[in-house]
Amino acid sequence: MSGGGGGFNGGGRGGGNAIIGLIAGLVGRKFGIPGVIIAGLAVAFFSAGGPSMFSGGAGQQASEGGSLDHCKTAQDANENDDCRIFATGVSLDEYWTAALPENEGIEYEAPELRIAEGNINTGCGSANISQTGPFYCPGDQTVYMSIPFFDQLKEMGGSNGSFAQQYVTAHEFAHHIQQQQGTLSLSDYNDPGAESGAVKIELQADCYAGLWASNADKGPDAMIDPITQEQVNQAIQTAQAIGDDAIQSSSGQEVNPDLWTHGSSEQRTDAFIRGYQGGTMASCAQDFNR
Repeated sequence: MSGGGGGFNGGGRGGGNAIIGLIAGLVGRKFGIPGVIIAGLAVAFFSAGGPSMFSGGAGQQASEGGSLDHCKTAQDANENDDCRIFATGVSLDEYWTAALPENEGIEYEAPELRIAEGNINTGCGSANISQTGPFYCPGDQTVYMSIPFFDQLKEMGGSNGSFAQQYVTAHEFAHHIQQQQGTLSLSDYNDPGAESGAVKIELQADCYAGLWASNADKGPDAMIDPITQEQVNQAIQTAQAIGDDAIQSSSGQEVNPDLWTHGSSEQRTDAFIRGYQGGTMASCAQDFNR
């Protein structure tokens, strides 16, 4: 991301080298289109080596089939998609390391972050991430990101702006927060509906993404320059594009709330804004948190 606020300022801190190894798991969580990833085998990933401006953070990040050695400076994060996602993960780790204990009394344990393309094996099973899009796997507590997904997102009407990438990354990290809260399992894609557990979990993840966006540019050690309204609009445009009603309409289907698993465009937009304006986890609470 370059210009207009929301870029990486070079003054922050972040994650070091990746650790290879996945744990067997159960269910995957996709960003937009509903589905389940069944348990399967694990695969080794290349680690991000070498010195970096993002040193000493909580997270473990890596790029599938390649290195993140080129991700050393704030300028790298502003110019390269993989470096931007990597640095966003570092910012999310820093935010949740403080926010989760403060809001919930739970010590934050950073997830792994893998940037991959094509067929991958995870703790939640095998998947073609170029088709599924980004997802979180609770089985290996890993966020899986796919850069080509953002081209598809643009075709669906989402923003191709760099903050849209950060919003998606923050949404997937939010599922890890729900995993630590013990609520992620309340979601069931096989029991859809506008008031379903699946929709409530997804809307809360959108809200948590807004929560991070509200706080990521605050404080003397903030990694991100002040986020502008234009940047917020990128997230809102993306949330609108991947609402269940928008996906159903764009695919020629009748809009049917009984089949929703992620929420409508309006619901997803409202959830992000609620987190962005609320600033605390309490503003994102669902009935299962009370």
